[in-house]
Amino acid sequence: MASLLELRNVSKIYSQGLLSREQTIALDNMSLVIDDTTPSIIAVAGESGSGKTTMSLLALGFIEPTHGEVLYKGRNVAKLSREEHLQFRREVQAVFQDPFAVFNPFYTIDHLLTVPIDKFKLARSKKEARQMMEESLSAVGLRPEEILGRFPHQLSGGQRQRISVARALLLKPKLLVADEPVSMVDASLRATILESLQKLKKDYGISILYITHDLTTAYHISDQIVVLYRGAIMEAGDVETVIKSPKHPYTRLLIDSIPWPDINLRWGSSDIQAKEGDFGSAKGCRFAARCPFVMERCRESQPPLFKLEPTRAASCFLYDEFPRLENENVSSLFVYK
Repeated sequence: MASLLELRNVSKIYSQGLLSREQTIALDNMSLVIDDTTPSIIAVAGESGSGKTTMSLLALGFIEPTHGEVLYKGRNVAKLSREEHLQFRREVQAVFQDPFAVFNPFYTIDHLLTVPIDKFKLARSKKEARQMMEESLSAVGLRPEEILGRFPHQLSGGQRQRISVARALLLKPKLLVADEPVSMVDASLRATILESLQKLKKDYGISILYITHDLTTAYHISDQIVVLYRGAIMEAGDVETVIKSPKHPYTRLLIDSIPWPDINLRWGSSDIQAKEGDFGSAKGCRFAARCPFVMERCRESQPPLFKLEPTRAASCFLYDEFPRLENENVSSLFVYK
């Protein structure tokens, strides 16, 4: 499988200060490959503090890993030449959570879209640049005549978020890293934005790394899913398999936290043993302090990823009769459609 982007045994560790020996492991030994030939949508899900955003920043090359490598077409992102880095910046684009923070309020939307066109020399004339802007806005369901010439504060949050997607689309990227792209817009607009993301995959062949805490949207938009907790992978595989029949206790807890429109279903029936902030032993399973099935060995060592099915793996000693996932690389579970 040809790889566009690869996280190879990547860890990110933050220290508490110059004189402190305390450390926070934001991401621990993460391996993931994004295919260069078949577009897909991979969800990275988990609650706040699970390492989702750290992973997205590493994938974008905004921060460097403490251990491991981030590879773009087989080359370490930190060691790319100027030309290679420019190509990386064009092919790996981002859409962030806050649809307003990325805009300069003193410039019109035209300026926002013109900057990448000029920087990457995408158009030979102003007329061609205008045509490109109109096409990208139309592709995400916006009317160019209603958007161009206006300032960010004159638009809704949903419009601004779709403009961010349109701006990325101008560069014809191969990968879009979308970090919580619908968490700050109205519920009525989420479906529109998610539909735009799916259209990018279907019509333009763009893969998407979809960072989210919302398993409902992850289920509807994604092909595969990686569930993180405190920087470690708990479960991964085909999204249909993982969401409909979760195996790891943490995934079950997340699923149980989803309110269903059925008064006969009890919301929050899973037992949570630990209080918030009780993380237990650092050397054992990250979820041990909250797990209703915890064993002594869970507190002593971190469980590896066990391959439960061809398209699913879980990091839990409840499944130690299953084979270990080779190289701990969850991408081997993904079936590209």
